[in-house]
Amino acid sequence: MSEQDSKWKFLIIADDTPEFSKVLRLASKRAEKVGGSILLLHIIPPADFQHWTSVKNIMEEESMKEAREQVNKHVQEIMKISGLDAETEIRKGKPEDVISEIVAEDHDIHLLVLGAEVEGDPGPLMGSFREVLLNVLHMPVLVVPSNMTDEEIDKFA
Repeated sequence: MSEQDSKWKFLIIADDTPEFSKVLRLASKRAEKVGGSILLLHIIPPADFQHWTSVKNIMEEESMKEAREQVNKHVQEIMKISGLDAETEIRKGKPEDVISEIVAEDHDIHLLVLGAEVEGDPGPLMGSFREVLLNVLHMPVLVVPSNMTDEEIDKFA
């Protein structure tokens, strides 16, 4: 077994949900502790705009620019928390399709880390996970509840 085969890679999906900060912290701390790495994936959902191609193109360019800015902030936060330099990927598509593609392409991914809101709707990724990803992914999934404190995350990680 090569060193890369034994090195854990954590896949986290960057989004703007409140629980994402919990996912980022836990994955960063845990990857640091086990000598692993992080793949930070940002998914741009398909545009629902079907009129005027030029307007659609401008909207997609703006989405890509915003995604890069958000990903850069998350990479800096991961570095601050753990000292790790995360890999990044920005893709367009349905979240369940993009996650399935990434996992199929990158055989070094060992764990998908998702966040879940504990009150009400658990979030769009958890819905996709229950409906689609459970049937496709053959890997462990760690769900971080939004009500975990930083102290609880640090203790777990």
